[in-house]
Amino acid sequence: MKPVGPKAVELKAVDKDTTAGVLFGIGAYGLWGLLPLYFFALQPAGAVEIVANRVVWSLLFCVLLITVTRSWSALAAAFRDRSIFGTLSIAAALIAVNWLTYTYGVTTGQAVEASLGYFINPLVSVLLGVFVLKERLRPLQWAAVGIGFIAVGVLTVSYGKLPWIALTLAVSFGLYGFVKKRVGPKVDAVTSLSVETMVLAPLAAATMVFLGVSGAATLANQGPGHFWLLVASGVITAVPLLFFGASARRLPMTTIGLLQYFAPVLQFVVALVVFREAMTTGRWIGFGVVWLALLVLTVDMLLTARKNSVAKKLVRT
Repeated sequence: MKPVGPKAVELKAVDKDTTAGVLFGIGAYGLWGLLPLYFFALQPAGAVEIVANRVVWSLLFCVLLITVTRSWSALAAAFRDRSIFGTLSIAAALIAVNWLTYTYGVTTGQAVEASLGYFINPLVSVLLGVFVLKERLRPLQWAAVGIGFIAVGVLTVSYGKLPWIALTLAVSFGLYGFVKKRVGPKVDAVTSLSVETMVLAPLAAATMVFLGVSGAATLANQGPGHFWLLVASGVITAVPLLFFGASARRLPMTTIGLLQYFAPVLQFVVALVVFREAMTTGRWIGFGVVWLALLVLTVDMLLTARKNSVAKKLVRT
């Protein structure tokens, strides 16, 4: 016998919200996985110019979204609330670090290491869920985290240095996801992204002016195709961030960590197949250990999902 009344409505709401969160997450990470192809098309623009353009054109896209959705009052409320504005300002700083590091990695022939950062990222998200949000880890999740630390050691030896690009990407985006999770219930995805973009926009605009005056900008001197590709960075940047914000509001940190597999797999394939980046034996071993950690996490996820499914069936009978 299925439950009726408020309990049934609550179960349906939870299931619907979780499904939407997973779909938003897949959309975000899928688009991020293909982002290296976009940066490749933007050559000869460098990392700083690309990120500055991303911020400025994203601001225009956000203004359009706010106008269409009639959310100016919600945006004003977010700016008035010191807690929300302060938290989103931190998120803006974290995503700026992430963008600069990732774009630098891809545009300097280090897309493989950049993809490594997002392979490690799920482990960082899981750790943040434990130590900051007090989420409890299961034995297999702890095993995956331990294997991940071993992988970082192996890759450090292989690269001959600490893989700083990968670690910076993993930590910055892991913290960004944590911050977005904390503010998620208080502000919607469009408002959140708009505040972050507005915080970064003055510095980004100043950077574009400086590059233009110094003759280092490529926006206006590489033809109309290049111009419009850079302008399109607003949509290309904002859409997956909106998806991610919507996903982070609906899912626990551990689930967010598991969804992050999509982006690095696509990035890794692009780096090897399209960019033809080299992979030494040591790096293959290091990546193999990372993938083993992710496999352990996946097994744990499937077992837990099966257990939860059985529990839900028992509740509904």
